[in-house]
Amino acid sequence: MNRNAKIALGCGGAGCLGLIVVVIVAIVLVVTGVVKAPGIYNPNSNSNDNYNSNSNYNSNNSNSNDNVNANSNSDSSESPSMSDDDKHKLFQAVGMTQDSALIMRVLRKIGFSNVGGEEYQQFVKDHTGWALRNMDFVRSVVRPEDARAYVEAHIDD
Repeated sequence: MNRNAKIALGCGGAGCLGLIVVVIVAIVLVVTGVVKAPGIYNPNSNSNDNYNSNSNYNSNNSNSNDNVNANSNSDSSESPSMSDDDKHKLFQAVGMTQDSALIMRVLRKIGFSNVGGEEYQQFVKDHTGWALRNMDFVRSVVRPEDARAYVEAHIDD
């Protein structure tokens, strides 16, 4: 086998590995409900997630009532200072964790509270090319525990 054949095999193998990773991420996103696949969901359905917390403290005749109502559809946690590269890294890593709650947290962090929106769809398309150009990073987060460690280390950046 000559040098060119070895290079071709190596590039072909890396391309196949990248494609496999992208397909796995896509399947995880569909299974976890992050991406709605045609025929799997009812487009007329509506969902709204709310978190309500009420606390009452009573001490020496003083009352304190704290009410928190945070709607998960808000983009308040978006980090406008994150670079596109950092967003793609976080997106890639969280997809490998297969943790749907963490996936939703990261999606809100990078600015996608509406995963059916055009901006999100474009990001996913762009991510495929990004993943193929950044195979070293993709390989570094293939194991779910490595991916989770990356996400936990960088989600608050």
